[in-house]
Amino acid sequence: MAHCPKCGHTLTLFDWKPTCPNCGVNLVFFGAEERLQDEADVAEAEHARVQRRIDRLKASFVGSKYSIVRLILSLLPLAALMLPLCSVTFQGPMIAERTSSVNLITLYNLASSLNFDALFTMTGAKSVGTAFTAYAVALIGVLLSAVLVLVSLILLMMASAPRGNRRNLTMNTLTILLAVAAVVGFIVFARQIHAVFPDYVSGSLKIGAFVYLLTLAALLAINIVITVKKPPVKYKQCYVGGIPAEEYEAMVADGVDKAEIRKMMEEAMVRRYEEKLQAEAEKEAAENAEE
Repeated sequence: MAHCPKCGHTLTLFDWKPTCPNCGVNLVFFGAEERLQDEADVAEAEHARVQRRIDRLKASFVGSKYSIVRLILSLLPLAALMLPLCSVTFQGPMIAERTSSVNLITLYNLASSLNFDALFTMTGAKSVGTAFTAYAVALIGVLLSAVLVLVSLILLMMASAPRGNRRNLTMNTLTILLAVAAVVGFIVFARQIHAVFPDYVSGSLKIGAFVYLLTLAALLAINIVITVKKPPVKYKQCYVGGIPAEEYEAMVADGVDKAEIRKMMEEAMVRRYEEKLQAEAEKEAAENAEE
């Protein structure tokens, strides 16, 4: 059986009116104001949490001069990958000399059409096995490095999170290691394949590879600077019922009585209103003094 929320009177099936037959309180709207206040507090507290995420997102990109430099340096490796990374020259009997430059687009087209079964078969060949093993290392290394650059750019949105700096340094270090492995792999491939076919095939690194490594090193350096300097995140002050959101969340976590919190909210609202009136009065007085 239901009971009146105010006086506790037991309600029967014949009590069909919206009011309690004992105390006359409206059963539908009883406590509605308090429920609305609770919902408002929940909404303001959630807004405060979302606002902190927005503030951290803003700080990750343009929160300080170091963040702006990091954003620019995060884009430069992608631009460097569009430069010629290496070139391969081949010729043969009745085949004119031909040189092919390789960049990120060329690598993507190559990887999407490459027969990996044939590649792995070539790595086991006696004469060119070492060369094609190094070739596979170079190809996989540079592609994974490019993927990590993109992932790092996306994760930059969480750079100001508690573990953001550690994550950035880890991603940068892995990217550099993969890029170095790719460069070493290509050098080994070029030397080994040229040793087997000295008159037909040769390869060399181009400026794009060095620019790419340089931009990755610069990105790692700025992330180290940010980790050391620890530029603060500028949070926008949010309130819950006139109380700073941080204080409200702390009181709720400590189990402070709701009535006491409501009393503090009322005092805070009155205080803020008085401060607003005082500020308006001072502004009006200053304007009158100027006239």
